[in-house]
Amino acid sequence: MKGIEFVFLAVGSLLGAFLRYKMTESQLLFNTLPVNVLLVNVLGAFILGAFIVLSQQWNLDGRYSLFAAIGFCGSLTTMSSFALDSTNLLENKHYATFAVNIMTNIGLSIGALLGGKSLMSAIINN
Repeated sequence: MKGIEFVFLAVGSLLGAFLRYKMTESQLLFNTLPVNVLLVNVLGAFILGAFIVLSQQWNLDGRYSLFAAIGFCGSLTTMSSFALDSTNLLENKHYATFAVNIMTNIGLSIGALLGGKSLMSAIINN
């Protein structure tokens, strides 16, 4: 990795981590469902989907992928917090909320990625 590539990755990571911290610093719960982790995962997937289309359409240099996809979206989204929240729900015998947490994080994140790609494709093709 060249120095400038490291800078792109580092700046993207710093911005993504800061935004995740700000969005998750106060635990938001819907009953026992940890909503703020869900929000950062869905938002990150949406941004990644939109970026993929832009990257392909504009033939962006790989450094922008280091910044946006790996750095920013990788630091914004949080599989480890999702896993921790899920196991805490399971250990506290909140089985229904555990299942909802798994389905919403995975389903909505995939839907958001597809939505980001679709929206950006529609914007670019008009």
